[in-house]
Amino acid sequence: MKIRNVEADPVARLVEALKKFPGVGPRGAQRMAMHILRSPAGFADDLAQRIREVGFETRFCSRCGNISTSDPCPICADPGRDGRILCVVEEPADVAAIEKTGKYRGMYYVLHGALSPMDGVGPEDIKIEGLTRLIEKEGINEIILATNLDAEGDATAHYLANQFKSLKVKITRIARGAPVGSDLQYVDEITLGESISGRREVGEKTEKN
Repeated sequence: MKIRNVEADPVARLVEALKKFPGVGPRGAQRMAMHILRSPAGFADDLAQRIREVGFETRFCSRCGNISTSDPCPICADPGRDGRILCVVEEPADVAAIEKTGKYRGMYYVLHGALSPMDGVGPEDIKIEGLTRLIEKEGINEIILATNLDAEGDATAHYLANQFKSLKVKITRIARGAPVGSDLQYVDEITLGESISGRREVGEKTEKN
């Protein structure tokens, strides 16, 4: 049987590159590669151009870690935002999701991940150190822990609450209006907005009916 030389096969190289995306296995990468090959002329060039633009034109905001074409990002640079409130999220997509609700006008901080001991992700693997510096520097009054409502998000929120409990700052957690186990970026705008508005201080007991 003839062994295919992956390095010499452009399709195989494309499949190998696509497999590096989170959640994309060999079959998924193969389907994506075939879709690119079967698409109308110019699709691949347009896709490649968009990828190059992301690489050259976007960056991470040095203050909050959000993705932006400027530094600081438009949210951090907006004088109309409430700089006393800081909403901590896992990923840049979560910032976009919360902004769509129109229910929040404070600032953000993006951790770029969540604690997951099972996967070997510890505090040193996400941007907690930068968060600590930001809180100490800017005199934050309230920290909203808006990590995802799953095991990793809850573990991260619990860890951060313990880290900052000695500070003179209010620490709140988004309400459970959103389904347990959900990623914020996939929650509908109304439900997510209610979760932000109905946030509770960490340690506060929920009233029983």
